[in-house]
Amino acid sequence: MDQLTKGANAPLTAPRVTLTVDVPAPADLSALLVTESGKVRSDADFVFYNQPTGPGVRCVQPSAGQPWRVEVDLASVPADVHAVRLVTSLDDTSATFGRVGQPVARVADDAGTPLFAFTMDDLATESIVVALELYRRAGAWKVRAVGQGYAGGLADLITDHGVSVEDAPPPAPPAPAAAVPPPPAAAPPVVAPPVVAPPTAAPPVPAAPPAPAETGEVQLTKARPVSLTKGQKVTLTKDGGVALTMIRMGLGWDPVRKRGMFGSREVEIDLDASAILFAGTDPVDVAFYNNLRTRDGSVQHTGDNRTGEGEGDDETILIDLTRVPVHVTNVMLVVTSYEGHTFEQVQNAFCRLVDQTTGAELARYTLAGGMPYTGMLMARVYRHGSAWKLQAVGEGMQARVPTDTLPALARYLG
Repeated sequence: MDQLTKGANAPLTAPRVTLTVDVPAPADLSALLVTESGKVRSDADFVFYNQPTGPGVRCVQPSAGQPWRVEVDLASVPADVHAVRLVTSLDDTSATFGRVGQPVARVADDAGTPLFAFTMDDLATESIVVALELYRRAGAWKVRAVGQGYAGGLADLITDHGVSVEDAPPPAPPAPAAAVPPPPAAAPPVVAPPVVAPPTAAPPVPAAPPAPAETGEVQLTKARPVSLTKGQKVTLTKDGGVALTMIRMGLGWDPVRKRGMFGSREVEIDLDASAILFAGTDPVDVAFYNNLRTRDGSVQHTGDNRTGEGEGDDETILIDLTRVPVHVTNVMLVVTSYEGHTFEQVQNAFCRLVDQTTGAELARYTLAGGMPYTGMLMARVYRHGSAWKLQAVGEGMQARVPTDTLPALARYLG
């Protein structure tokens, strides 16, 4: 693999190539097809998440462990297109490459063999950059390391290339002078704004709340699922006092739709459900995306969901209460945000309890309103004498992987 420096070029002999950019922060990838003048022929020559295909070019979103990539079939690129320019842009428009780290662009052939790499090491205030371009020269294709950043963001880059930008909606009219604003309320429900405009600095993160006080206990009733509120508990027995044996915890969420200058899209939110087993105050085992089964087999994770797409449960954890070791006193059901998205960017988050034997939903806890946390203790299953109980919790914490939650979980183990 050849290392390119800024401005360097090299012959490109592979007929089909894949372009990627390593960025140490959430970022998008797109491509511009431009003529000799450096302009697109029409808006159809901007290939991005809401318009993922163009002539000879395809923009593929991350999936199954693969990063964003742009695939180019050079023979299919129209003859009047002089160059295909690869663009990467930070999701957080208030961030800059100088703060998050320098991107590395890579070129590989269609078999995945690395051909070229280009490390951009001089970006500072830019939030978007033209990393590479594939261009025609004397009837052949070449690759050039560009590394041209735009401090003005996506709008500056695409207007510079002749792409039209849809107008932002007008601001809402001011409230009448006599209107009295309502008192501030608790955390409101998450609503995707018409245009995303993050603040220039992150708001202070509130301190972790104390463990919730005991609340009333409700009973599971056949064919009548219980809707739990924060702190509420249920005893895991069915009608007639028959103890549940195999339960399924379904956890789900939906990404908030994000509207930008080229239309709206769903931001992929990679939340991970985990079950952490405690003996007293000591963590003794865990089931999560990298360890789908506890050592004793009593708890099983059914697999990772990286986007929150689809209806129903996004991730599922099976708990065989008859096989949980006698020294285990708590099974904590947590959700963490691997990419660092907060629950302000998530809606419809829920945790539900299903009788695995019958498939009947027994209880559901829905998280209302977004919170500035990257982790959440959704519920805990714990021993109470000889019985098992479930408590709906819904308390936030800062955690991107299950082990990050351990300090915050300690207060629920006393």
